[in-house]
Amino acid sequence: MAINPPFIKPLTAEIITVEGTCNAGHRAGDSFAISCYDSGGLCGFFYHDLFPSLSVLQFGGTIPWAPAGELAVECPDRRNVVTIKLTAR
Repeated sequence: MAINPPFIKPLTAEIITVEGTCNAGHRAGDSFAISCYDSGGLCGFFYHDLFPSLSVLQFGGTIPWAPAGELAVECPDRRNVVTIKLTAR
């Protein structure tokens, strides 16, 4: 298991909405720590899609279309859409 280096600050991930049934069991209101070193229990398919944006926020970057230190992303399952919000701590 990877361990977060001391200079890494994990982000807070919160499941905002679930439209349909998430096959990984995520539910609206779930909240957990996530980082480039730890998926926090997030579904692997979603983590894979989320990783580029996660690494930008993890290392202090910003995403032009999102508020500073925050980002909302939808999972790749278009039938059972899960929306997650990442927030820098």
